[in-house]
Amino acid sequence: TSVFTASTHDYLLFFTNTGRVHRKKGYLIPEAGRAAKGTNIVNVLPLEAGERVTAGLSVREFDEDSYLVMITRMGTVKRLELSVLNTARKAGIRALTLDEGDELIEVRRTDGHQNILLVTHDGMAICFKETDIRCMGRDAVGVRGIRLKEGDYVVGAARAVEGHTLLSITENGYGKRTAIEEYLRGDGGEPQKRGGSGLKNYHVTEKTGKVVAAKVVTGEEDILMISDDGTIIRMDAADINIYSRSTQGVRVMRVAEGVKVISLARAEKETEDSAPLSEEE
Repeated sequence: TSVFTASTHDYLLFFTNTGRVHRKKGYLIPEAGRAAKGTNIVNVLPLEAGERVTAGLSVREFDEDSYLVMITRMGTVKRLELSVLNTARKAGIRALTLDEGDELIEVRRTDGHQNILLVTHDGMAICFKETDIRCMGRDAVGVRGIRLKEGDYVVGAARAVEGHTLLSITENGYGKRTAIEEYLRGDGGEPQKRGGSGLKNYHVTEKTGKVVAAKVVTGEEDILMISDDGTIIRMDAADINIYSRSTQGVRVMRVAEGVKVISLARAEKETEDSAPLSEEE
């Protein structure tokens, strides 16, 4: 799930699980009210069979000093200059070549000087300088971002900003925020390097279930949590307690037996003006 704001004159970049990117002007996306069902993405983009959108962002200009960092489910990372994607080709273009069985899950825009944080299903995380990833062409495969144990996979990635927190959510509805500084300094006080096994991010137990999503938050936004039975809850990110890396967190969403949390998204804080009206009002 991805939520972002954009102008009608921005370019919207839609990245798919197969490593392709599609470009559309904002005004070409059908507008609808808050409660509307929306338009199926296959009616907007020329997607191939089995191809689905896994990341999106808005771009005003394809400036020379901006970069994109792409992250795959199996821990591969790739960095390329944003300007490389400045093409009007209607069918979409390749942004990343994937190894068999892998898929693109996250894309982050950077200024070339960010720290990148990867989070895994089994509760690990790694944080490294984006300059550890040399810039590559559109057809390149990328390099190892994190060394995964058998069965583990990446569930989220973000820019690690000092003063912010990493919000991690598990499949059984547990979660916590952890200070970004705990990831920036590593266990020995030195920054980590790309390609290592990482640090413990979450104490995963049978009660909590494994990590399904993670976002870097300021504490000044709302978050949306979605379960596989279609339930969505919205809450203030600041209401989720801050704990250290190797803790279990607390219950933040109650789910029924057999139901799992599957997704997490950031949203602008809901004000009284934007809240739904009660029957009396």
